[in-house]
Amino acid sequence: MPTGRNRLFSGVLIAVTSMAIGLVLAARLDLTSGSSAQTFIASTLPPMNSTPIEGQLTATTFRDIASAQSPMVVNIRTEATRQGRDLSELFGGNGGDELFRRFFGDPPEGDQEPREETTVAAGTGFVIDEAGYIVTNNHVVEDATKIEVTFLDDDTAYEAEVVGQDRLTDSALLQLIERPDSPLAVATFGDSSQMQAGDWVMAIGNPFGLGHTVTVGVVSAVGRPFEQVRGRAQNVIQTDAAINPGNSGGPLLNVRGEVIGINTAIVSDRPSNLGIGYAMPINTVRELLPQLRTGRVTRGVIGVSIIPVTNDDYEELGLDEARGAIISRIEPGMPADNSELEPGDVIVAYDGEPVRNIEDLQSKVTATPPGTVVNLGVYRGGAPGTVEITIGELDLENQGRQARREVEDLNSGFGMNLQDLTAENARELELGGGVSGAVVSGIDNGGAAQRGGVVPGDVITAINQQEVGSAAEAVRELNRIESGRTAFLLIQRRDGQVFLRVRKE
Repeated sequence: MPTGRNRLFSGVLIAVTSMAIGLVLAARLDLTSGSSAQTFIASTLPPMNSTPIEGQLTATTFRDIASAQSPMVVNIRTEATRQGRDLSELFGGNGGDELFRRFFGDPPEGDQEPREETTVAAGTGFVIDEAGYIVTNNHVVEDATKIEVTFLDDDTAYEAEVVGQDRLTDSALLQLIERPDSPLAVATFGDSSQMQAGDWVMAIGNPFGLGHTVTVGVVSAVGRPFEQVRGRAQNVIQTDAAINPGNSGGPLLNVRGEVIGINTAIVSDRPSNLGIGYAMPINTVRELLPQLRTGRVTRGVIGVSIIPVTNDDYEELGLDEARGAIISRIEPGMPADNSELEPGDVIVAYDGEPVRNIEDLQSKVTATPPGTVVNLGVYRGGAPGTVEITIGELDLENQGRQARREVEDLNSGFGMNLQDLTAENARELELGGGVSGAVVSGIDNGGAAQRGGVVPGDVITAINQQEVGSAAEAVRELNRIESGRTAFLLIQRRDGQVFLRVRKE
């Protein structure tokens, strides 16, 4: 789904045009509240209404919400710059320079440098403060070189800038550089923890660039895990309120017209809504606002890889039920490496609070300020114990680069680099939540993969009829193939599946 961000693989034109079963970035939904302005202060949180939702729907309930809240919803237009594709790439890249010259001759002096291209996209956001602060999705404004905001019934484009961004919750805080002369309508915050399956909700946004549009539905589920960043899921609200490309960053409202979520993604087999939309709970983003206002979000980390406790193994671990998280690996140089934790330990408690599962542990750790000393309740060899650990600071960017390097270093003989397919990758490639596998992040000119028809952006879903769900699994299967033998790859592209044959060097 177009978001205005640079494509995952810079400089590579992925020659595919339509979407497979897809996790698509949700179109922006605009939700505003003109009746209750709030003053946003970096050291405090915006007020939240936790009063139980009661009363009955009337014939004008949704009409009244749309009328009252649409003024605080904004359309966001972004521009981003990326390296343009060299025409010689159409003739095989560096290996096709000679063929390129046969048709076009030598390029003029000064035209040797890569060209820059400007991409334009649209999204949604909503005003949370009279000073001109706007909340939207991170993916709406990530890498944007220019951001313009327009309001309901006002065609004037007002310039805005990014104040803070957070990839983990896919949230961003903007501030208007230019603003209307009239007072801004401001959103009010509801309590997303109150929402349950069956509750009525409304989405306001800018689907397909059409301008302010409202849709109504119900909460389909709460607490759905959504992996925005590899290996780190956030619980989101699922709704059947129609959310389409362009609604990303818009609000999801309760029947009082209060924001209870930020629309982030949809699951679809085509570029439109099919009744499964995801919204980041507003409570999660609200707690981050003071940090977003400073321009930097910090989170805790202990530096372990963890796997779930299952119904098949909890008794062998000495537990009375399937709970906690098993340490499978301790990262060198991280806080866990400087503690008494060991691989195989089962973390069942965090500073006195029970740990239900992997997501629960991750949530507790990331919410802890770096430098905090906590006590972990662990089971080791079937016996309970306690381990003290000092929380470190999570670095999502370096963690992602390190993970990619580890995967790339494992593979040889095919001339391609692989990465895990994450929600972020899937949006970039316009794929869906039903696709799993390994993303081809790069190929060697003249290598086996290129000769076999593989292109960057391909997602390998099976190798020699063996399904693979990650880059590590793909590398494992590829490494089993002897030099000179053939790998049959099932590839997922936006326009469908492709079956390729690649001979290992």
